[in-house]
This record gives sequence, C-alpha cells and structure tokens, in this order.
Amino acid sequence: MSAVAVKYPELQKLGVELLAISTDSRFSHKIWQEEELSKMVEGGVPFPLLSDAGGRVGSVYGVYDDDAGVDIRGRFLIDPDFNIRAMEVMTPEVGRNVAELIRQVKAFQHVVSTGEVTPAGWVPGKPTLTPGPDLAGKVWKVWKVDNAF
Repeated sequence: MSAVAVKYPELQKLGVELLAISTDSRFSHKIWQEEELSKMVEGGVPFPLLSDAGGRVGSVYGVYDDDAGVDIRGRFLIDPDFNIRAMEVMTPEVGRNVAELIRQVKAFQHVVSTGEVTPAGWVPGKPTLTPGPDLAGKVWKVWKVDNAF
C-alpha cells in the first residue's frame, strides 16, 4: 500500500484513480493511517481507504474469504467503461509490484489508443503487434522473445 502511495502522483498523471478496500472498519483504517502508513509515506496514503464490512464488495470481485471474514489481497484495473481489464490476487506473503501495475496501465492505454497489441513484457518504446489476418502464423517475424525482458 505504501509503495503504491509513493507512486500515486505518477498514476494520477496516467489518469488512474485508486481506492483501497478492506473488511477493516474505518476506525481501523484511521489508526493504521496515523500510526503506520503516515510514517512510511509523508502525509500517509493519499487515496481513500474504504471499509467493506461484511465483504459485499469483496464477494462481487471474488476475493472475500467467508470463513476468515476478510478480503484477500487483490488488485483490479477497471477501465473508464467499468470493465475489469486485469486482476491480480495475492496471499499476504508476497507483495505486489507497483512497477508492473504502472506498466500494465500504460499497456492498456496504448492498446485503447492505437488498436495495437502489447506482447509479453511490453513497455513504451518496445515493439507492438497489429492484429489481423496478415499476422497469423507470422508473429515470430516481428516479435522476438528478447523483447519481453
């Protein structure tokens, strides 16, 4: 959460809005913000921390663990038309990669603005693919595995 908070200005420049949702109460969020997050990120987390008491939102997104009564860590990229474009669900032992989040946002924005396809590991400036019948069976001619790294 704190790593995302540090990159929040960059995400905002990309037109991204963030919401953090958990089954914790708004009071727990307030204490967490004051006692921990604000010590990791100057001013604390700059986006809303929302409470999903009862797991209704988590249930809709498939991340609510009914037995434990908590939302499992998940990240969802939702486009302006409210379509889920990507999701990542992680257990608490492994942290998420904010650079990958930003890369995916840029890739989805590129796809929408150009109609091109961004292959594995694509970052701005790397080759893209133009879908169509002429590409079928010939991807190997225009894209190399080295471009994924």
